[in-house]
Amino acid sequence: MFNFFKKKNKGMEVDAVVDGDIMPITDVKDDVFSTKMLGDGFAIKPTDNQIYAPVDGTISTLFPTKHAIGIKTDNGLEILIHLGLDTVELKGAPFTVSVNQGDKVEKGQPLATMDFQMITDKGYDDSCIVVYTNMDLVKSVTPIEKGAVKHSQKVQTIEFN
Repeated sequence: MFNFFKKKNKGMEVDAVVDGDIMPITDVKDDVFSTKMLGDGFAIKPTDNQIYAPVDGTISTLFPTKHAIGIKTDNGLEILIHLGLDTVELKGAPFTVSVNQGDKVEKGQPLATMDFQMITDKGYDDSCIVVYTNMDLVKSVTPIEKGAVKHSQKVQTIEFN
């Protein structure tokens, strides 16, 4: 009902969460992500162990196993940063999280570190996946161009309904 008071939100830029090689989410070797069952997004094969916030927001979810971090933006978009595939089985060992649930974070702020050597040595995929989990808010997502990225580099733009 009072929609005329809302500012028209043109879009939001999303940054890389880690240094590495970026790929479309459809290239992730896990059907839950590659079929966009959880939502659209992207993945990065990391070359560094520091994970950064891709957007400004509030930490909405911190899994006890530290393998996933949720951020909710001021406009309601929910973003899940999933660190590796099946890494929940590692019970938090390769991860150190530097934020708490409820913390406000700024784009580019360090969130966690991951020991990707430990992850790959134990036979797990170390891809860092960024998923927009409430796609009902999203009108469109720009395609991902494969290649090397640095953390805090703009990699995708989201347009809202």
